[in-house]
Amino acid sequence: MHALDWETMRRLLVTGGAGFIGANFVRLVAQQRPEVEITVLDKLTYAGNRANLDGVDAELVVGDVADERVVDKLVSQADTVVHFAAESHNDNSLRDPSPFLHTNIMGTFVLLEACRRHDVRLHHVSTDEVFGDLEIGADTYFTEETPYNPSSPYSATKAGSDHLVRAWVRSFGLRATISNCSNNYGPYQHIEKFIPRQITNLLLGQPAKLYGTGEQVRDWIHVDDHNEAVLAILDRGRIGETYNIGADQEDTNNRQVIEMICELMGATDDGQARFEHVADRPGHDQRYAMDANKLRRELGWSPRYTDLREGLAATIEWYRAHEEWWRAGKEEVEANYAKQGQ
Repeated sequence: MHALDWETMRRLLVTGGAGFIGANFVRLVAQQRPEVEITVLDKLTYAGNRANLDGVDAELVVGDVADERVVDKLVSQADTVVHFAAESHNDNSLRDPSPFLHTNIMGTFVLLEACRRHDVRLHHVSTDEVFGDLEIGADTYFTEETPYNPSSPYSATKAGSDHLVRAWVRSFGLRATISNCSNNYGPYQHIEKFIPRQITNLLLGQPAKLYGTGEQVRDWIHVDDHNEAVLAILDRGRIGETYNIGADQEDTNNRQVIEMICELMGATDDGQARFEHVADRPGHDQRYAMDANKLRRELGWSPRYTDLREGLAATIEWYRAHEEWWRAGKEEVEANYAKQGQ
């Protein structure tokens, strides 16, 4: 059974649509499917930003995805829901897990119940971190059948939300799909995250910050490629299925990413990247690597940004050109990291 016929879909609700990935998704839909009416539900916590939706024809409703009254009304007016809303920063989950339980577990539950009541199609956006981590250097990858083994309160709550979606599909016949994606980068990403933190530090003349030895490996994917994959799942995916999303960039570790950013930005001293080591994150996963063959084979998706260096160069230029977007919050972000020895 195919997931969605775009010819009959007219009203789209995007939860977390003022955040990094969600806002880029809203922009993509507005560009490619201008006939679709888009409503964004976002709590506008520190990670959500009205400015992320500037110039986009979408209605923004400020509210909590765990608020049953607000969610029920919005879902009743939608044909399709794409669920990005989540607390997603690992370091924050280690300091205070409670918001992650509220948003990622209770918020997903409230949304599922609303979609069940109104028979609305749901796509749930999740993460590769639900699988735990892999051994560095091993020829192993996460597949859709990999057992869950989360390492942090963040990934544990995302794992819980995935299980809820599957249970509602099986128990109640909910029309839903799930995607698990690798680490995203690109425009509008909050500066607490690894790549934009390094870029904005260097733009301010400060050194980049490398957690521990920097040997951790991530399967980096440009946010536009992720969102194109979500559109492919909505358009051609099968109800009840899960699809891994990855761009096969997992041969680059965090130290190499920082060195690449420093080189691209001219932040080197005698050929050496200008960064300093800081305390590693507790329980830091070592390696993520996604097997996205199901998505490629069944839905014909493939990433546009196959060269990480090219994607990073474009991202650097975006942050360079949008200093007014990130500058105001930079001091607070660095103060919070300083408290953690990072």
